[in-house]
Amino acid sequence: MTTYAALLRGINVGGSRKVPMAELRTLMEGLGYESVSTYLQSGNAVFSSGHGDEDTLAAELSGALEKHFGFTVDVLVRDHAYLRAVLDTCPFPAADLEAKQLHATYFSEPVAAERFASIDQQAFLPEEFRLGDRVLYLYAPDGLGRSKLAENLSKPRMTKGVIATSRNWNTVTKLVELTSG
Repeated sequence: MTTYAALLRGINVGGSRKVPMAELRTLMEGLGYESVSTYLQSGNAVFSSGHGDEDTLAAELSGALEKHFGFTVDVLVRDHAYLRAVLDTCPFPAADLEAKQLHATYFSEPVAAERFASIDQQAFLPEEFRLGDRVLYLYAPDGLGRSKLAENLSKPRMTKGVIATSRNWNTVTKLVELTSG
């Protein structure tokens, strides 16, 4: 049995694409997932499963969500080891920063640095980003809502062909804790 986090993209934002967490838990239990729990209302669920891999589980959950709620929800599934590696390999001094200053954008597959080559990082300082294994780390000292770099990183040409979903550092840390078993 492996413990995973499911990261749902773009739900419960601005009153649209509502996915109540109690319904999500019930839906996931109906798929045979065990020890299902949710964190916050923004689409974070933790569960255990003895079948499938991350991509298979993500597709299974995404399909069940569409059937149940009537709209498509992009889902990424990551196991504890991956989430722990994202935390441990952060290129920024996470312990010295406020959680609102540091974010991780998880990708459905590896992305090449060339995808972001058109962004002049010097123009956005002190904001910075670094790429990791299927993740982009963003340091935004004034928070995500005021970040011009985040705005540029989220443009469709930057994320074309991949699922991308972001979490603040509090959530990154909490998901590691919740999946630790």
